[in-house]
Amino acid sequence: MLPLAHVLILGSILFAISVVGIFLNRKNLIVLLMAIELMLLAVNMNFVAFSSYAQDLDGQIFVFFILTVAASESAIGLAILVVLFRNMRSIHVDDLDSLKG
Repeated sequence: MLPLAHVLILGSILFAISVVGIFLNRKNLIVLLMAIELMLLAVNMNFVAFSSYAQDLDGQIFVFFILTVAASESAIGLAILVVLFRNMRSIHVDDLDSLKG
């Protein structure tokens, strides 16, 4: 059994990596989506750790809702990405300025 502090440190490291990934790479939409998913998974890990520590299932149930929202966000984001690539032949964020109305 791992101590709670070790799991929380790992979750915070994953969260920090995802924040750095978002700020350092603002050009590729696929990398941005992966960094957002990593951020959600780090939060889920913390929910499960606290739920296990408190011997309560509420955190683990909440994780299922977060995973559902993350899966739908990924599916919709990738669908939008495919449509943008078909129309503009690029997935760079800088090229999306032409979508301003």
